[in-house]
Amino acid sequence: MLLSLTIAVIPCFSQNPNIILIMTDDQGWGDVGFNGNTKVQTPHLDGLAKHGIILDRFYSASPVCSPTRASVLTGQNPFRLNIPHANTGHLAEEEITLPELLRSIGYQNGFFGKWHLGTLTTKRRDSNRGGKQDQSQHYSIPTMHGFDVFFCTEAKVPTYDPMLFPTQMEGGESKRYGWKSRAQSVAMQPYGTSYWNDGEVQATSNLTGDDSRIIMDRVLPFIESAATEGSPFFTAIWFHTPHLPVSADSSHRGLYTDLSEREQLYYGSITAMDEQVGRLWSRLEELGIADETMLWFCSDNGPENDTPGTAGRFRERKRSLYEGGVRVPAFVIYKNNFPGGIRMKFPAVTSDYLPTIVDILRIDHSSQPLLDGESILPLLLGKTKKREKAVGFLFEEKISWVKDRYKLISTDGGLTFELYDLVKDQAETKNIITRRPKKVIGMKSELDNWMASVAESQKLR
Repeated sequence: MLLSLTIAVIPCFSQNPNIILIMTDDQGWGDVGFNGNTKVQTPHLDGLAKHGIILDRFYSASPVCSPTRASVLTGQNPFRLNIPHANTGHLAEEEITLPELLRSIGYQNGFFGKWHLGTLTTKRRDSNRGGKQDQSQHYSIPTMHGFDVFFCTEAKVPTYDPMLFPTQMEGGESKRYGWKSRAQSVAMQPYGTSYWNDGEVQATSNLTGDDSRIIMDRVLPFIESAATEGSPFFTAIWFHTPHLPVSADSSHRGLYTDLSEREQLYYGSITAMDEQVGRLWSRLEELGIADETMLWFCSDNGPENDTPGTAGRFRERKRSLYEGGVRVPAFVIYKNNFPGGIRMKFPAVTSDYLPTIVDILRIDHSSQPLLDGESILPLLLGKTKKREKAVGFLFEEKISWVKDRYKLISTDGGLTFELYDLVKDQAETKNIITRRPKKVIGMKSELDNWMASVAESQKLR
């Protein structure tokens, strides 16, 4: 089934808005206050969500990171792009991306944070990949895809002092899970991941302290420069938080002294990140451009196993296609253009970003007809109540097809299926596949057609 972009009848916005896409890493649906968590402190995210549209049923395109990130920039399911898993494949230069489309109409584009769509150097091994011999074919940096500047790592880093980890761990700490921040005088060793700028230039300064602050220190000058020039800007801010290993300083751990040390590290890192989102919005207000900025927020997948992260009432976690693995916290705020203070329950997915933004800006995208996402602008404006397209998911041997209120899912490569009514049964506890045989036949047929289309796309790459 070939999915194409449809331009909706929408109001003409007065000018091209600034666009910010914030994405966190492994933050569960329930790891924010605006989704009901009473432990974690996320006042800035909660405040923005309160004045924007909370997307209650927002999905990451995959239950792991790299594929979801590919969907954000292309509007396509990552399997079409041959990016089925983390640290697998790369974003090919010939793909049409959102920043390329925006640059064509005068946007300045900056990328900051965790890239995870290819290696950033051919000079040496870096993070999970990199190096001249075995991974140079996966060299793919943001400026190859429409970004003008970038400051990013290939993959994960500690959430505090991101280039380092302690030579000695204390009780309960581990290199995998995390550790309390250390004083500058304590012996540390390289973590093995670098921040990079264009031209394979390794960043060497301002790399200590909270990782989200380090990222935001690069974001704000980019925004200030664009504002000074009177240019609209697009920036992707992809925080590492709260991907393991989590680390936090005493002030942020101290907000959670009544909780366990593991919770102090996890929640402390999230609150530190939340402060940087507040810092960003405050700067937009100081520059007088907050009202003309559209900010989207989501996570890249559900919470990691064996962490305090929570998917709320939803089933399972990261790496699963049940709701807890792919339903993520999300909102959008665009003052004076989108309604505020509401929670919408229609299904949406990270692949919808590109077609929605293209719709708002009325950019011709006819040269790339294969989109798995659709514009959700009519839904955000209340002009319709149902999305047109189903949402397909593929991961390892797992398959899922979400259409309106129903979800068809297989965990064994399509040998057997389950069907859930996500309106009546959000926790996916009652398999109703024997009760709705006609629904199952129709959804299976649609799923088969979509998977055939994905396979054809793979052959072309």
